[in-house]
Amino acid sequence: MSLFNQISEDIKAAMLARDKVKLDALRNIKKELIEAKTAKGGNEELPDEVAIKAIAKLAKQGIDSAEIYKQQNRMDLYEPEIAQVKIYESYLPKQMSDEELTAAVSEIIKKTGATSMKDMGKVMGMASKELSGKADGKLISEKVKSLLS
Repeated sequence: MSLFNQISEDIKAAMLARDKVKLDALRNIKKELIEAKTAKGGNEELPDEVAIKAIAKLAKQGIDSAEIYKQQNRMDLYEPEIAQVKIYESYLPKQMSDEELTAAVSEIIKKTGATSMKDMGKVMGMASKELSGKADGKLISEKVKSLLS
């Protein structure tokens, strides 16, 4: 079952369970996925890789919003936002640990033959493709910088 169909089934289950937080989060995901399907160049069947990118984007936006709410001492907004982020993350692949990320980035550096910071663009291009959805882009960038310098 594709991720899109799984989300649709989970929406039905959340409606029956009257779980408002989960229902709102799943509807946000479905809205993003429908937009991705109807976007220019999109097709009828949405690949899971595209769906994962859309969900990861939602999770990142939710985390950023939650941080702002926390800084402004708005716990009434912070808690529901974090609850939705946890639901988004349940549909994402398991995130890589620091050791796994270091090993993966080291392997990519070997493949590209990079030796200095001048080669960072080449390494980041390959790393972004291979590690998409498994690690945050910011973490990947930091790891590449530390290993190349």
